[in-house]
Amino acid sequence: MARQRKLTPERKALIQSLLSHYKPEDAQDVQAMLRDLLGDTIQQMLEAEMDDHLGYSKYDYKNKHTDDSRNGYSPKTVTSSAGDIPIDVPRDRKGDFEPQSVKKNQTDISNIEDQVLSMYAKGMTTRDISAHLQSIYGVDASAEMISRMTDRILPIAKEWQNRPLAKKYAVVFMDAVHFNVRQDGRTVKKAVYVAIGTRLDGHREVLGLWVGGN
Repeated sequence: MARQRKLTPERKALIQSLLSHYKPEDAQDVQAMLRDLLGDTIQQMLEAEMDDHLGYSKYDYKNKHTDDSRNGYSPKTVTSSAGDIPIDVPRDRKGDFEPQSVKKNQTDISNIEDQVLSMYAKGMTTRDISAHLQSIYGVDASAEMISRMTDRILPIAKEWQNRPLAKKYAVVFMDAVHFNVRQDGRTVKKAVYVAIGTRLDGHREVLGLWVGGN
């Protein structure tokens, strides 16, 4: 039987100090991270929708075949299970752009946040992300639009999944953020499970996300 490694008094004191500073309300840090992920992803979805509406990407004027063009942004705040999220909705000069991920009069995105966050979960492939986007937009979404969105979101998701982590953590916690979603015509509870590591310097960071049942 392997000998149990003894903690030095200094290391034991450090861990006790870190534990004493961790409180349930520190879940606010997790919710802030989830808000950032949701906001960044939805922003990219809106940009891809505008690309699809106009038929060309921003600054790709050689492929512009319309007299319509981008016309800045309108600030908007949407509500999620993780709190309020500020976004910038793209505008076109003709004023006929109708965003689908966050509709003009929509302020609550709880109906899509589980699909959005799932794109950052461990093990998600390009096909998985495309399937999640198709689920959000439904049968009316063209293959080209889904491809545009996947191209925008995949680098963000992969960068987040593959970001460097510390070699050692003093403490690792598991936490969860719960929310209600519509599934098969009924409301069910889902949870985003979050692994949080506390480094030796006391800084906390999210190690990974997993989406599952309550």
